[in-house]
Amino acid sequence: MRRPPRDTAESQRRITRRGLVVGGLQLGVMGALALRMRYMQLEQADQFRLLADENRINIQLIPPTRGRIFDREGRIIAENVPSYRITMIREQARDVDEVIARLARLVELDPGELEKARRELKELRGDTPVTVADRVTWEDISRVAVNAPALPGVHPEVGLSRRYPLRDDHAHVVGYVGPVSDRDLDRIDAPEQLLRLPRFQIGKIGLEAQRENLLRGSAGTRRVEVNAAGRVMRELDRQEGQPGSDIQLTLDNELQTYANARLDGESAAVVMIDCETGDILACASSPSYDPNLFVRGISIADYRALLDDPYRPLPNKAVQGIYPPGSTFKMVTALAALEAGDVSLQDTVYCPGHLEISGRRFHCWKRGGHGNMDLHLSLRESCDVYYYELALRTGIENISAMAERLGLGVQFDLPMTSVAKGLAPTREWKVANRGEPWVVGDSANASIGQGFVLASPLQLAVMTARLATSRSVTPRLVKSIDGVEQPSGHGEPMGLNENLLREVRRAMYAVTNSNRGTAYRSRIIEDAFRLAGKTGTSQVRNISTGERATGVLSNDALPREQRDHALFVSFAPYDAPKYAVAVVVEHGGGGSTAAAPIARDITLQALYGEDPPLAAYPEADRPRIKAQQEKLRAARSRPTPEDSDRA
Repeated sequence: MRRPPRDTAESQRRITRRGLVVGGLQLGVMGALALRMRYMQLEQADQFRLLADENRINIQLIPPTRGRIFDREGRIIAENVPSYRITMIREQARDVDEVIARLARLVELDPGELEKARRELKELRGDTPVTVADRVTWEDISRVAVNAPALPGVHPEVGLSRRYPLRDDHAHVVGYVGPVSDRDLDRIDAPEQLLRLPRFQIGKIGLEAQRENLLRGSAGTRRVEVNAAGRVMRELDRQEGQPGSDIQLTLDNELQTYANARLDGESAAVVMIDCETGDILACASSPSYDPNLFVRGISIADYRALLDDPYRPLPNKAVQGIYPPGSTFKMVTALAALEAGDVSLQDTVYCPGHLEISGRRFHCWKRGGHGNMDLHLSLRESCDVYYYELALRTGIENISAMAERLGLGVQFDLPMTSVAKGLAPTREWKVANRGEPWVVGDSANASIGQGFVLASPLQLAVMTARLATSRSVTPRLVKSIDGVEQPSGHGEPMGLNENLLREVRRAMYAVTNSNRGTAYRSRIIEDAFRLAGKTGTSQVRNISTGERATGVLSNDALPREQRDHALFVSFAPYDAPKYAVAVVVEHGGGGSTAAAPIARDITLQALYGEDPPLAAYPEADRPRIKAQQEKLRAARSRPTPEDSDRA
């Protein structure tokens, strides 16, 4: 059947329209391809030409600048300094032994460093840079650069290395950095490629490790043109990374330096806290060590010397060390009994020199006894029997609860290594950890800070600040990050009876300002800066009843490691508390003789902001203090590493 002419014409019109659409699409695609080819052949010709003629493009990581660390006044604690090194890339060097031989004729290579480099060149990926010579001179760098055509795969580099200009003053708080080790890589899940750069440094301990994520920053990248011999021809483009954050600490450099100098010769620790903000102004552990030794890897001999030192320079005694607090704990026991209503301020206890508990004699430090003691007298003269009696009345649960309210047995969240929790023991604790029931003798021992009770100098400083202010002061180490102020540790009111706290503080004042007080010789004469404190002596070995009775146990007659620890806690000024201090001198003997003078001197240094006048000290002490100040000034003015380099 023939189609009508009208249908035929309509069909032809449809076919024509479709042909035009398809043809247009084809022309559009071909036009786009032509434009793309023109763009690639003309405008991108230079870039593609780089990929030809045996050249290639390498993408390299740019290590970020590590964040700096400052003290509360903006003075440097940890900085970055230029460091020159020579690296080698195996796949570019090809004949590694031949290239090393040529390099050795230009630069002196350390045999140990070279052996390590050869091992890494074999084990690591072929495109990984390996350090062949570290800490070389600028002249060495220049010789290598001039002879670059004969040293394929060898690259002179200028990087940054960490330096601690104050050496040992902040070692235990700030810690140190060191080259990334295999152990570090194993510990990190999916370590980024940045950590595999030659001798890249990361925090190992202390603040450097605890705030590594802030201080490290992020890597940048650069594209470079490299010829067939592996030599960099030119840099094509660069994308800078993000530098690490600068951290400002609450520590005061001058006060920290003074504290370290004052502790010299002792195995000891001191912590000073600002009572208003909780800022840690000084946190010193003695003896210390130079963290610069660890930055590029400490030698076996230097590390062995630190390990073998009987005064233990490596641990941070201020926050890691936990000690029986001795009589510095008596304020805790007193407040626990007073708050529970088990004793009043007027109640007295007779001290004949001992108290019989369950058939065992618990002795007072004063063999002849103190006679009738109330709260004030018991703290002033540190009578043990008074607190044995309080423990029997109030029980260990009340004592432990009060200890935690005052900051003992609490692990504070600070960016330092191994911050200790200490121990405020309870009945349940002993059953769970010792498998034995609590006995009344345990409570007696705990009441005077012995037995199972343990506290760090940091915790004792916090306890003292809380006693002085009636607030739950919390220690703060980081003041700001990149200029952003961090939360204060001011704290809220603890809810303790202010009248009772006032009486405890008045008794602590008598400890240092009454001629019957145990720390009277370490008083401050200046009325505006009067000191309130409490001495403590904690035993480091079990003492038999027979030894106590015969009085044979003079610390001077014992080997050093068997002598008692000396402790002292204090706050000043008494009328408007500004600073709280805790001092522990390991095996120092007595708190009144070994620890109290240190706390008094550091407190005065903080109050005056410089060496205090001799008039602030007891008159009989002034000749000794004058000589001590001269000695400490000389110790604090020692040259820095930068001074030594210039010399």
